[in-house]
Amino acid sequence: MATNTELKNQLANRQETAAKQVSAQSLGLKSLLNTPTMQKKFEQVLANKAPQFMASVLNLYNGDASLREAEPMSIVSSAMVAASLDLPVDKNLGYAWIVAFYDSKKGYKAAQFQLGYKGYIQLALRSGQYKAINVIPVYEGELLKWNRLTEEIDLDLDARKSDKVIGYCGYFRLVNGFEKTVYWTRDEVEAHRIKHNKAKDKKSLNNVWRSDYDAMAMKTVLRNMLGKWGILSIDMQKAFSEDEQEREVKDITDDANEYEESIHFDPPSQEDQESAAEPEIIDVDQKKKKTKKKISAQESLDIDFEDAE
Repeated sequence: MATNTELKNQLANRQETAAKQVSAQSLGLKSLLNTPTMQKKFEQVLANKAPQFMASVLNLYNGDASLREAEPMSIVSSAMVAASLDLPVDKNLGYAWIVAFYDSKKGYKAAQFQLGYKGYIQLALRSGQYKAINVIPVYEGELLKWNRLTEEIDLDLDARKSDKVIGYCGYFRLVNGFEKTVYWTRDEVEAHRIKHNKAKDKKSLNNVWRSDYDAMAMKTVLRNMLGKWGILSIDMQKAFSEDEQEREVKDITDDANEYEESIHFDPPSQEDQESAAEPEIIDVDQKKKKTKKKISAQESLDIDFEDAE
């Protein structure tokens, strides 16, 4: 029969092996999403829409070379934010994006959740407080007059002279009759972008700013307008808080017991567990038995999964 020390060593070795085998980076995104725990988490948020949403995350990952270099758990965390807001992450739809950026402080690429202007509009409409809401690019020749004080704007959408965008206009009207119009010139949007650019080269275009400048510009105008004058529902407040927020990346090393399909070691047998629960040291003369303090195998392996959130 195994001694108390031998059992402790066996349990420690198994725990160490499990920790190594379930690192998020080694699992990869597909394996990570296929774990029962991750599937359960998405199902708790999206119910029967979870499989389709998780498939869209994988499609996004497979089609984006930059995102494939990002830390897998950061992608899952960003996807979970989109899921909690019930917004698709297909970048072609423009509701929300998961983008990769290099974190020079941490020394690796991580994913970041970004809300698109369509996402802000969607959340505003869901609140039931907005009768109308929109944001548009203004092309050369369309702007006739803009009064910053009274917020009166005169646009002639049929007078467009070229495809050059000179500014962006946002508007909303609440169900109680309150309405607001804002207009930002392209130079104002660019100054805002440079000010909040996290890259060393402040003028460089990165991520969605590079692939779809107008979409990000309209989002900037809309976000600023809603943040100052709009009525924010709980979901909208959460969106403002989560949008472009850098989240701490947590590995699942401490969550080994929840990833049963990804851990490749045999669990202790019933006999081992009973032995671990009440190990006995047999005296030399086989007549005296001394029972040591009970050691729970579950307690030895118990690892709190909740940290993965």
